[in-house]
Amino acid sequence: MTRVTSSAPSQRMLRIGEQVRAALTQVLQRGEVRDEIIEATVISISEVRMSPDLKIATAYVTPLGVSDHSIVIQALNRHARFIRGRLGPQLRQMKYMPEVRFRDDTSFDNYKKIDELLRSPEVSRDLDGDNDEQ
Repeated sequence: MTRVTSSAPSQRMLRIGEQVRAALTQVLQRGEVRDEIIEATVISISEVRMSPDLKIATAYVTPLGVSDHSIVIQALNRHARFIRGRLGPQLRQMKYMPEVRFRDDTSFDNYKKIDELLRSPEVSRDLDGDNDEQ
């Protein structure tokens, strides 16, 4: 029997990723991480992607109100082991507690670029030309 492989995440990976995201959000909201940078920053966790074996969780975060995201990302990665330990009570159904890695979420920058392109005069001129032909 041939096994079908896909690069898309499985339902289990998506479900566990959402559970890890919710647990991370609770840890950060409660202020359990004692770091000046993390405490002074509002952090939005947009997505957590799980590895196929569910042992690595990559959290995509956006620090709000901070121009240099790398400082906050580095602070989160410094405290990743502590945060992993604080996830235990909320993820006790898991066989292995995933290693957490924090990455900067650049999807909002991509959305902004696309929005700027769509609002540019060249695109609006082309769109107005399409409306005239109909």
